[in-house]
Amino acid sequence: MPTQLLFTRFLNAHLAAPVTALLEAFHVHPRYPQAPITDAFAMELLVFAVLVAYFVVVRVSLSIEKPGAVQHLAEMTHEFVAEQGESVIGHGSERFISYLTALLLFILLSNLLGLVPGLASPTANPVVPLGFALVTFLYYHYHGVRVNGPSYIKQFLGPVWWLYPLLFPIEIISHFARVLSLTVRLYANMLAGDLVTLAFFSLVPIGIPLIFLGLHLGVAVVQAYVFFLLAAVYLSLAVAHDH
Repeated sequence: MPTQLLFTRFLNAHLAAPVTALLEAFHVHPRYPQAPITDAFAMELLVFAVLVAYFVVVRVSLSIEKPGAVQHLAEMTHEFVAEQGESVIGHGSERFISYLTALLLFILLSNLLGLVPGLASPTANPVVPLGFALVTFLYYHYHGVRVNGPSYIKQFLGPVWWLYPLLFPIEIISHFARVLSLTVRLYANMLAGDLVTLAFFSLVPIGIPLIFLGLHLGVAVVQAYVFFLLAAVYLSLAVAHDH
């Protein structure tokens, strides 16, 4: 049995049997049937629950006359994402604001969980950043095809016809490399931040580790923004009409 966080143990204590049965139904055999829920997945569920609760609170507390602190925070987030989307993607960016907002908030909250005692950053597990990268990859290609139709293939062919056989495989590889780049960048930075913070808390439990907590906070925010910004850039390239 692997070492588990308290929240993970709680989920496995109550949901291990149905989760294992569900996985078995899809011919997936968990290594530990009595504890199929991993720390990373448990933390993702926690982030999901927090965000759903946040959006519900925003919805029920909307007010024109007396907007509260939660509404102000939501409006600031929306304005930030909308401004970034407009500057990067340009006309038509409004369609992508909901996805980019959810992506930014989910990654940011996931990164920040590592600062809470008893919790961990799910993004320090490579499977989680890989999931974000794959969804983003499929999302921007879908909208590229939706906007440009069959002419979307021109993005992979280059400017002149006699370069098509050379550039097409290169472009295909470069697009798949984006998945690897997004995954490794987020995973490596969050894992390194967790390890450095844990190491200094183990050596000097008072004072100095606070500096590294601050650095971890900065890395968490920057990496969430970088992932969000690259997703917007890939979207802008996919939906552009001048391929």
